[in-house]
Amino acid sequence: MNLPEMIKQLFVKKPSANKKEITLPDNLFVQCPQCKITLYRKKLISNSDVCPDCGHHFVLSVNQWIDLLADRKSWHPLFTELRPLDTLHFPEYEGKLKRLTKDEPEEAIATGRCTIEGIQVLVGIMNPNFLMGSLGSVAGEKISRLFELGTQERKPVFLVIRSGGARMQEGVLSLMQMAKTSAAIRRFSDAGQLYVSLLTHPTTGGVSASFAMLGDITLGEPKALIGFAGPRVIEQTIKQQLPPGFQKAEYVLEKGFLDAIVARPNLRSTLVQIFTLHGFTATKDRFPWPLKKS
Repeated sequence: MNLPEMIKQLFVKKPSANKKEITLPDNLFVQCPQCKITLYRKKLISNSDVCPDCGHHFVLSVNQWIDLLADRKSWHPLFTELRPLDTLHFPEYEGKLKRLTKDEPEEAIATGRCTIEGIQVLVGIMNPNFLMGSLGSVAGEKISRLFELGTQERKPVFLVIRSGGARMQEGVLSLMQMAKTSAAIRRFSDAGQLYVSLLTHPTTGGVSASFAMLGDITLGEPKALIGFAGPRVIEQTIKQQLPPGFQKAEYVLEKGFLDAIVARPNLRSTLVQIFTLHGFTATKDRFPWPLKKS
């Protein structure tokens, strides 16, 4: 230690041994991956996990979506007894399922009943933490049952969709779910019921080619990637450069495949408006569902 540093140490006030050291939690701030601005987490949460500067929509967990959409304490899960199986004995698939189902027991989609501003709705929320929300036999069965229940009880269905497509580890069993979910939606539609879907980033593959695009009203989140094959695959196939913004929600809206783009902070009020316009109104009781066995 040189002389100036020794002198400086004489005048530096040492912290008292009795005082506890103040530490800040690690997750107090978060950086936006798009504009790189540092955000106070509480401010981000109050804006529905949307960056107030650039509008980037952060990925939400299933529980975060439930908190955002459902009235307090109105969520009642459905079909939780369904569990995935490694029917085809795909390499390493069984081990992945065992690890994932410990933390994500509801598989690639959580389904349930809830009220949104008192309006009774059947809801499905795809789970990106489970193999990228890929469509397997369990997810297809839960979606089909949800629409069948909606047909029986004459209730609207709302799906939050985020998926990489059909699950390759289940082969043709996964591809079968495209037809099964589409057929259930057709019966639901023939019964005169309302299906609203929200396509978030990304919505691709077999999911975009089946139940994702079959909504009576199809909404999208800003800048979400929506399409069957990804832009790079298409460019490599057709040997042409794609136009700017190709397959982004704004481009898809312009081509007529979306009805509206809704920023997440406005989603709940938009859904209430849609349901109200279609004759669904708030009930007097907070949670009047007949709690039948799923």
